[in-house]
Amino acid sequence: MKMSRFSAAFAGGLAAFGALPATAQDVTQALRDLPVIGTPQPGGMGFQPATTSLAADIHWLDGFLLVIITVIALFVTGLLAWVILRYNRRANANPAQFTHNSPLEVTWTVVPILILVGIGAFSLPVLFDQQRIPEGDVVVKVSGFQWAWEYEYPDEDISFQSYMIGADAGNMLTEDVSAQLTEAGYTDEHFRLATDTSIVVPVGQTIVMQVTGLDVIHSWTIPSFGVKQDGIPGRLAQLWFRPEEEGIYFGQCSELCGIAHAYMPITVKVVSEEVYAAWLEEMKAGNLVSW
Repeated sequence: MKMSRFSAAFAGGLAAFGALPATAQDVTQALRDLPVIGTPQPGGMGFQPATTSLAADIHWLDGFLLVIITVIALFVTGLLAWVILRYNRRANANPAQFTHNSPLEVTWTVVPILILVGIGAFSLPVLFDQQRIPEGDVVVKVSGFQWAWEYEYPDEDISFQSYMIGADAGNMLTEDVSAQLTEAGYTDEHFRLATDTSIVVPVGQTIVMQVTGLDVIHSWTIPSFGVKQDGIPGRLAQLWFRPEEEGIYFGQCSELCGIAHAYMPITVKVVSEEVYAAWLEEMKAGNLVSW
């Protein structure tokens, strides 16, 4: 017997409701079980994985510019080597005497102009895409202060502060700090990256961050998202991103802001829409969900 449209919708709703984490402990566990994706690697020289279109465009542009710079460097090096070998005193005892070469002068003026125009044609769209702020599905205001972050979800009436795990232990990796990291689902290698509370956002949604500073200039950045924005006291700047993969992403204040500048990391957790909805409910109920 076929189910009615109402019955099917009701059953689907029950299934979706059943998939939601039921308690603050369940939400915390869901946040702890996320894979760590955006993190610096010892000895690493490349970019962190790109998980937004902004970061992917930046990585492509970097590779594009690297090719151009490499070609120019090889050409100049080869030209210098040819001149040294062809026109040294032994090979060219009687050098030519002239002061102008119009075709050459036009060439070395026009070619660099064309190269710069080509670079601009590809780089400006990437810049404009970052600066055109779309309407956000989730809006978060972040305020930097010495030396931590304050987050506010103005549409949800939620706010909290985020400190580095170990900040209350003199920024040292003690046994107690190591235990805190383990309890939060991290390892010792995440010390000075992980925070006691994290900003939580849903995957596949447009996130708009409003960035400011409460005392001095700070800078909010997540390398895997390809975003960085200074937070200046008295001003409200914006950035946006659309995360494409669930996981944990680390960042760091990127503007020298005082003696503990190195100890104000950023942790963003990208979760499913179901986990995000459950997290919001727990936060609104006053159950501060750590990690």
